[in-house]
Amino acid sequence: MLNLGLFMMPLHPANKDVTVSYEEDRQLVILADKLNFTEAWMGEHYSSTAEPVTSPLIFHASLISETRNIKFGTGVISLPQQHPAVVAGQVSLLDHLSKGRVILGVGAGGLVSDWELFDNMDGRSRALTMIESVEAIIKFWDNKDTYNYKGEFLDISLTKNVVSELGIGKFIKPFQKPYPEIAVSLKNPNSMTAKLAGQKGWIPISGNFVNAQDIATHWPTYKEAAQEIGKNPSYDKWRVGRSVLITSSDNEAKEILDDPMGVFTNYFLYLNSVSKLASGTPGNDINLQNEIPDAMQKAKDLIIVGSEQTVTEKLIHFIDTVGPFGTLLLTGHDVGEKKQLWENSFSTMSNKIQPILNNYIKQKF
Repeated sequence: MLNLGLFMMPLHPANKDVTVSYEEDRQLVILADKLNFTEAWMGEHYSSTAEPVTSPLIFHASLISETRNIKFGTGVISLPQQHPAVVAGQVSLLDHLSKGRVILGVGAGGLVSDWELFDNMDGRSRALTMIESVEAIIKFWDNKDTYNYKGEFLDISLTKNVVSELGIGKFIKPFQKPYPEIAVSLKNPNSMTAKLAGQKGWIPISGNFVNAQDIATHWPTYKEAAQEIGKNPSYDKWRVGRSVLITSSDNEAKEILDDPMGVFTNYFLYLNSVSKLASGTPGNDINLQNEIPDAMQKAKDLIIVGSEQTVTEKLIHFIDTVGPFGTLLLTGHDVGEKKQLWENSFSTMSNKIQPILNNYIKQKF
């Protein structure tokens, strides 16, 4: 069965009142829960007013009592800029408060200004620290009398100041046993992260800003790595992100895509700029006005937007290209003045298009 989920970086205009942005994002999660979406994912960024959520765990905690069943995914916690004990403890807390509605999405960090802020500019160090951090977090959740973890980048111990009978030196375990599922995001074709996830049994999440041809390599890469160690995963585990907006007509969709100041242009203008910074281009050398045409073209290539019929046809073509997957993660963009349009779009996806897609996948695959 194809489930629906919600994924938010989130990305808003840089000068927007963050109080408004936070509440709009919260309302999207509440709506998604009412529409029987299974998951809501929230990103983590410290040095961007455009991506203003500094803690997906705190954000999700604010929604526990206002939702019923939706699971809360961290998309992602950037482990190289966090101490593993802090992550392990806070995830355990949220897992208990939500009665087991947590999925732990982890990563090495994707925002270059955060790399600089936390002195994590070396890519190899970030990648290996992420892997070591996951190992350290899982070890925190083991029921041992003392704690020792040593890797190339992490060296953590708690052996002397322990009085187990009083709980001193002991760690809170999650509500879920043995611990919440772990997830990682995928971007590149034949991704090494997909191989790692397949070996570890982690949830793979293909990004919404990745083209379909590259996404099509993710599950085969994941599955091959899993099968090499004797596992046979079901594609139900695979999450795939896409930006989808259902409009009243294809003409309305065209107007939105053709707007150089529109939400989708801004989205890819931001992503393109982050990518340039990560590749070494100084911020002062990025001419945003010159970047707009490329951002608009990427939006036209990657956003699924149009009438209900057009979106349905595009999603079926997308599934034909990438293969079947378990959960379609719809991107939560800045709703701005088009709140009703976005709410109608999510409702139509759940009530009308999801059943069509499920029937199509069942018949074809």
